[in-house]
Amino acid sequence: MNEIIFNERESWAYSNNPYYACTVLIAVAVVILRLQGRVLWCQIGDISPWSWDIWSAHNSQHIIDPYSFTHVLHGVLEFWLIGLVFQRVPLAWRFFIAIFIESSWEVAENSRYVIERYREVTISLDYFGDSIINSLADIVCCATGFVIAWKLRFWRSLALFLTTELILILTIRDSLLINILMLIYPIDGIRQWQIGVG
Repeated sequence: MNEIIFNERESWAYSNNPYYACTVLIAVAVVILRLQGRVLWCQIGDISPWSWDIWSAHNSQHIIDPYSFTHVLHGVLEFWLIGLVFQRVPLAWRFFIAIFIESSWEVAENSRYVIERYREVTISLDYFGDSIINSLADIVCCATGFVIAWKLRFWRSLALFLTTELILILTIRDSLLINILMLIYPIDGIRQWQIGVG
């Protein structure tokens, strides 16, 4: 499998076109997010680049928060899944596909339907959407995860994925896999544990 996904001669410089396409794609995502009513920065006015309290109104409003690490994991997963599905596509274009997926998710995540879904079935009771700067940072985190997976290869990136999941579970009682599970198939026992009941 590694031989299929990795080609030592494969170069990021295969073509500049994927990177120009990524830039256009991100710009389109920003315009859509603005049309959805997303604000550029935290409305509360705190200029700190990060917010570590997931129960705060600052969550998802600054450049970095605990969920930024889940977006790094998006990139790790996307690297492997895209590599499996699009084995013959050059690495630079696989990177573009990852950015397309992540940008699309940021737009979908900030739709009224998904915001309400988060509020109904996850611990994000006061979630009202990301700021544009947070969405941009999430896309960068995904891109970072993609590059990390490319560099680390499968077993080390898997170890990174599992370690990050464990740290998030221990620190914020949430993670990428729990978040996906709760969005698709909410389990009340997990939600009660997350909010510290029981």
